[in-house]
Amino acid sequence: MPVLVVRNLGKDTDYDAVFRAMRVFTDARCDTTPDEFWLTEHAPVFTQGQAGKAEFLLDPGDIPVVQSDRGGQITYHGPGQIVGYVMFDLRRLGLTVRSLVRGIERSIIGVLERYGIEGITRGNAPGVYVGTNKIAALGLRVRRGYSYHGLSLNVDMDLGPYQRIVACGLAGTGITSMASLTDCSIDDVTPILVEELARNYGFDEVS
Repeated sequence: MPVLVVRNLGKDTDYDAVFRAMRVFTDARCDTTPDEFWLTEHAPVFTQGQAGKAEFLLDPGDIPVVQSDRGGQITYHGPGQIVGYVMFDLRRLGLTVRSLVRGIERSIIGVLERYGIEGITRGNAPGVYVGTNKIAALGLRVRRGYSYHGLSLNVDMDLGPYQRIVACGLAGTGITSMASLTDCSIDDVTPILVEELARNYGFDEVS
């Protein structure tokens, strides 16, 4: 029966160190390696996608910029934001990249529903939105049939750094957070996200 291993890496983690650890895990895993979901809050950082455009980085200031190998454009990670890294065996779970993305989006929408927030998707721009504002971003990489990278969900964070970039390359799209819309805490939201993700992908056990 499918088991999802959940690892909480803690707060204020270094993006580059976690990025390297994901690659090591993905390169070392095999057909019998359980799927994992890593959770963290990164220290402030801008991350640039594999095909990211320099013009979307407006004024980084003292926040470091790290080149990543995920899809998508530039985004921001910082305290008060759940970053979830999805290390799944797509073949074992019967997933395509599209169905992987849709399952992550459904999971985030399910979390928002629990708090009375209506989340929606856009067909041409992965992620989850509340009205015209983005509340969660997705960026993935698949190698050897295994996914890594994942999602970021704005729970209760300083949104100011988003003014320094064109987030996800979406000019004219605002950014919001759950705490801007309702009472919530990252400690309460995190287990709900795990529950929704496990349910959407049919994991029978969470370890």
